[in-house]
Amino acid sequence: MKKEKLEVGQIVNVFGIKGFVKLYPYVDNINRFDELKNVFIKNNKFEIEQIKYQKNMVLIKFKGIETVEQAEKLRNSIVEIDRSDAIPLEEGQYFITDLIGLNVYLENGEKLGVLEDIYNTGSSDIYVVKNELGKQFLLPYIDDVIKNIDLDNEKITVHLIKGLIE
Repeated sequence: MKKEKLEVGQIVNVFGIKGFVKLYPYVDNINRFDELKNVFIKNNKFEIEQIKYQKNMVLIKFKGIETVEQAEKLRNSIVEIDRSDAIPLEEGQYFITDLIGLNVYLENGEKLGVLEDIYNTGSSDIYVVKNELGKQFLLPYIDDVIKNIDLDNEKITVHLIKGLIE
């Protein structure tokens, strides 16, 4: 089931004295924030007044947040956008939120587990799959391992190359 909202980052701190917040982005291209007009924090809609960038962080000034004290109340909050405001994905790209919770099967049809998390290592993503006994399997997102992702049937098919899991 696709979520209506997508997480795009987390507010990790305040910035300056004029109500800016510092956001750690969850997106591949942080410049995509230039195109956003509104975001959601704790299901409340916030209008973006100004965007700045500092290294790999996004500095956001929301309309109506004018002081450090007001900005501080947003610290640690997850920032979401409407799915309709997301940048369209190319073929073979997926939103992480759509993948978490999918069943993971071996090519022979045997269920390996459920996709619990995805980590980005820089070179490739690592899929964390957990079976019914609580054992975790770490699978690299490479063509040799991840064979098919079927969102409609909530299923990922994988091929375990030799030495990948014991």
